[in-house]
Amino acid sequence: MSAVFRLAVVEDLPALLALEMQCFTTDRLTSRSFQWMITRANGQLLVAESSGQLLGYALVLFHRGTSLARLYSIAIAAESRGSGLGKQLLQRIEVVALEHDCAYLRLEVRTDNPAAIALYERNGYRRFAVIHDYYEDHADALRLEKRILEHRDSRSIKVPYYPQTTEFTCGPACLLMAMGALQAQRLLERREELQIWREATTVFMTSGHGGCSPQGLALAAWRRGFKVRLQLSLTGALFLDGVRDAHKKDVMRLVHEEFMAQLAECDVEQVIGVALDLPRLLAAGGQPLVLISSYRLTRSKSPHWVMVTDCDEDFVYLHDPDVDHSQHRQPMDCQHVPVSHEEFEKMCRFGREKLRSAVVLFSRET
Repeated sequence: MSAVFRLAVVEDLPALLALEMQCFTTDRLTSRSFQWMITRANGQLLVAESSGQLLGYALVLFHRGTSLARLYSIAIAAESRGSGLGKQLLQRIEVVALEHDCAYLRLEVRTDNPAAIALYERNGYRRFAVIHDYYEDHADALRLEKRILEHRDSRSIKVPYYPQTTEFTCGPACLLMAMGALQAQRLLERREELQIWREATTVFMTSGHGGCSPQGLALAAWRRGFKVRLQLSLTGALFLDGVRDAHKKDVMRLVHEEFMAQLAECDVEQVIGVALDLPRLLAAGGQPLVLISSYRLTRSKSPHWVMVTDCDEDFVYLHDPDVDHSQHRQPMDCQHVPVSHEEFEKMCRFGREKLRSAVVLFSRET
């Protein structure tokens, strides 16, 4: 039976729901979910049909601002199994991902589904994580990944992942990851995440709790015994453009001045106006926290800290501590996220002054 492949439309909803009921007993997509995926999602829902009959579908979601795609769901009608349709859908989804400048395709599959696991592994997917209690019935999930553009894993240092536990602690979460990379036995704990925020916060931002300044994070890392390099494209108090209240601006200036006074009394290396040389820093064992504009990821203009885990000739790889950028992200979607060098250059310039900032940690032994 020859299948025709096309993008799903709203009129496919009844057939999609019937296929979902046939293929899955738990974690089914609802009519509302399918409608959102068809009309609004940053992704594509591809269906296969023959003579007006729906034979299967595959749903891929894209990670805004990055080169990562996620195969969210794939389903094959009972009468079409064993026909090679699963492989065809998988290949077409990979082509779609490449057309959207993605380098990686990731997916989850039940550990008790050997047929699906075999399909993915025959097509080049590798296992890289097990997620316990992932599905509604508490079954475990196997995480698989395929690099659809080749990459070498160049670093011997592995960076652990720690998700921020509040909306304002991206900087402390990244600092915990950097310290964990340099001290493998170090515990990454919420107690220290909040303590670092208390030490490094600028007190005020546009709204809500303040985020952490580069100077504050550099001092927090230095106090914990690390060698620190602080890179900035400009001097003076930061983030003032995002605050209207004059009193808040005065407080932020005072906090900045105190940070600078403390920096003058320690051996944190301060570098102003020099481009961030990621390959050299990574090769020297550096663990860089980089300030970006979250606009490239969320379309909201706010400063956000990410952790650089690697880079090659094609991509910069990031741990993003914020799992809540979209309702369909999981913590594994935020780890070693590939971002093209061009996109990274755009995202790591914040505000009207195009602020560029990084805090790089080294072991004292290096």
